Amino acid sequence: MSLARAVAQLMSCGRWLGLLAVLGAPGAQAVTQEIRALFTPDPANPQNNSFINKTPESGYCLDNPVECRNNKTFSIRLPITFRSVTAIQPGAIEREGPMFRTPAQWRALTVTNTQTGESEQVEFRIAGIGSQYVLSDTAANLTGAASALEGHQNLWGGPGHSWVYAPANCQYSGVGFYGDSYYRFFWKTPTPSICAKTASFLIPEMSYNYLDFAYELRTPNPLGMSSGQYTGTMSYRIGSGGDFDMGDNMQPDDPDLTLDFVLDVQHTLKVDIPPGGEKVQLVPAGGWQSWLQAGRKPVRLFRDQTFHISVSSRFKMHLICEISGLYDCMIRDPVSQRAAAVTVAVSLPKGLMDLQGQPVERRPLRLGQNNAQQFQPGIYVDRGPGILHFEISPSYVDYITRPGVASSYSGDITVIWDSEV
Repeated sequence: MSLARAVAQLMSCGRWLGLLAVLGAPGAQAVTQEIRALFTPDPANPQNNSFINKTPESGYCLDNPVECRNNKTFSIRLPITFRSVTAIQPGAIEREGPMFRTPAQWRALTVTNTQTGESEQVEFRIAGIGSQYVLSDTAANLTGAASALEGHQNLWGGPGHSWVYAPANCQYSGVGFYGDSYYRFFWKTPTPSICAKTASFLIPEMSYNYLDFAYELRTPNPLGMSSGQYTGTMSYRIGSGGDFDMGDNMQPDDPDLTLDFVLDVQHTLKVDIPPGGEKVQLVPAGGWQSWLQAGRKPVRLFRDQTFHISVSSRFKMHLICEISGLYDCMIRDPVSQRAAAVTVAVSLPKGLMDLQGQPVERRPLRLGQNNAQQFQPGIYVDRGPGILHFEISPSYVDYITRPGVASSYSGDITVIWDSEV
């Protein structure tokens, strides 16, 4: 008998979850930003079954990578500017001065595989906000202070009140850079509550010349997803009463932000059979000598064929036969036309299981796609050892082994590993 071929399909139709594509020419009324992430199995770190954010960093995290890495956040800088509608009065109420309220709560969106139509859930939240405020005059001139630093401090209430220090409901991020008439800042936003600063002096005009935000991303388990590209969209309103609410005085030049999510899943399914493994000879335990020399008929004819499998996705297995039986493949003696059924079973390495989460030990494989066995990884398995078990049952062994009668049985059996579940 010969094992004609073993077919392993390599599926790698994924991309990643990344960024960049800011659309907004003069007069445009929306900004679009792409968020990208990628899953591809890593043989060097098989336990890490998670997406990698591939969105190019801009803004806060580009300048403070360690801080963002420790907080598992990412940041984007958008060309959205804000300008005060009226002068900011000393002691003005929150909505008439500089205030910030961000969509810091987790929001879910559905991403859909563009080829299969399968859907998964992604969660997203805004984890921080920042910009650079620009004053209509120098901070020293607006407050009568002796220096730029003293001016920026006194403008909002004195030492300890400059914009490096976040107001209530926001948190310090360690960022604060200033010049004579500008101050760059970034604050963490743990909750969707208002953070506000109160001016101590009249500010005729103030603007923010860009919008920075940090975000956190929760992605599904890629091992349960099919290969391919998953896309989805989340929209935010910017401005007074919107998702990004900067109060009634500070108004944006673009009122809408659309985030386009792209999750790319690039799975691996690869099977390696040792050289010569395509030829399977079914023999008794210990060989044929006991029958040839002592006349003792064998009870079993079998062969265990090893293979190595690398897999990160669900897959199924079934048989294709040259000579088909009811469920199993057959081998035949071309002279007598007598035939015998060969059972084929599989044992899979640790980390692979059936759909009920059970380990796979000598699981029978059947003829045809409709009878395929389905399996799934608990972790990415890289060149894990498996076994194909070939055996002729004792009843057929007795049928095909007759003293004094020479015969040769053969047939092709194809084992299919298929990631198109």
